[in-house]
Amino acid sequence: MSKIEKVLASGKTHTTRNSAGNTSRGHNGNLDIELSSPGSTTPAHVFTAVQPHPKAEQLFAGAWSACYIAAVGLAAQQMKVTLPTNTAVDIEVDLGQTGAAYFLQARLTLSVPGLSHEVATELAHNADAICPYSKATRGNIDVAINVLTA
Repeated sequence: MSKIEKVLASGKTHTTRNSAGNTSRGHNGNLDIELSSPGSTTPAHVFTAVQPHPKAEQLFAGAWSACYIAAVGLAAQQMKVTLPTNTAVDIEVDLGQTGAAYFLQARLTLSVPGLSHEVATELAHNADAICPYSKATRGNIDVAINVLTA
């Protein structure tokens, strides 16, 4: 994998879990999506965008964060861990350039207030192993996984 020398654009999302599904919001207010999980009886994605339109990097981050937070729920079930109600994931995807070549890179931050850092880190990596977006990007782009427990 090549490291990005110059970031050209970034997309950031904050995704939270709730009883009705997951909610993903862009950091600058131009992306607001209510997401349903596979097999859910709730309606499919409801998308609201305000000007300016979200960037491709933000849409990718939103889709990835929805998948990842669902994987966090599955990993927590497998580990017999009760997730805090304010569990969230922030994903930032950068489009960048090294020389004449273009690349992506990403940062995932799982926030699970109240869990021990050790359990939260294991949860984050187990979710990464489950999430199809994480699998698709593994080895293809530089990805950093961070955990917040406070």
